[in-house]
Amino acid sequence: MNKIPVLEISGLSFTYPDGTLALNNLNLSLAAGETLAVSGPNGAGKSTLLLHLNWIFPSALVKVNGRPALKKNLREIRRQVGLIFQDPDDQLFSPTVYDDVAFGPLNLGYTKAEIDERVAGALLEVNLTSHAQKPPHHLSFGEKKRASVATVLSMDPLLLVLDEPTSNLDPSNRRKIINLIKELPMAKIIATHDLEMIIDLRARTIILDNGALVADGPYDKILRDEKLLTEHGLELPWSFRPRGKSA
Repeated sequence: MNKIPVLEISGLSFTYPDGTLALNNLNLSLAAGETLAVSGPNGAGKSTLLLHLNWIFPSALVKVNGRPALKKNLREIRRQVGLIFQDPDDQLFSPTVYDDVAFGPLNLGYTKAEIDERVAGALLEVNLTSHAQKPPHHLSFGEKKRASVATVLSMDPLLLVLDEPTSNLDPSNRRKIINLIKELPMAKIIATHDLEMIIDLRARTIILDNGALVADGPYDKILRDEKLLTEHGLELPWSFRPRGKSA
């Protein structure tokens, strides 16, 4: 028997009020535990896609664990899909890190003991246990990124959605966030221009351009195709360039 995909998108199109076509007949499926990287030029539709995955832009053409993204399924879908913004300051708003990580479970009606357990587990996973009582604005930027991940891990999601998780990070913190993503067992969708991270994660890769899906396949096939990348505003990653070839 076939398992239900964690995510299934069937013929999704989306146009903004100003007439901009952001998504054009998009079809996509994601299996449990699969890691998918979404890349493409600015304005390709990556952010619009992410906003459809957590009911910010609801559509019956998007199904999470078999449930269409409609109002009647809103509570369950938002529990199952953890959306992590590019800027952690958009996600952290409480007096302490503990409060931010507890926010989701609290709103789902968990008991104090259950919330404490979920917060402790999430902070342990991102290596921020000792920071639970700190105000978020006292964290470094890299710590804020990991705290943002903890705010959705406390909900035990089926699907983790990350928008440019390595942006503005120094090499050490970039490596920490990549290693964290590698270790997480749930399905993941990562919108990114960091092609080296995609190689590191060995993620299935899709390229969007003008709202359309123009490529979908193994990372090494997609990211070695210099002609494809160039046509869609990307460059061959350093790891796949012939020795001696520069940008």
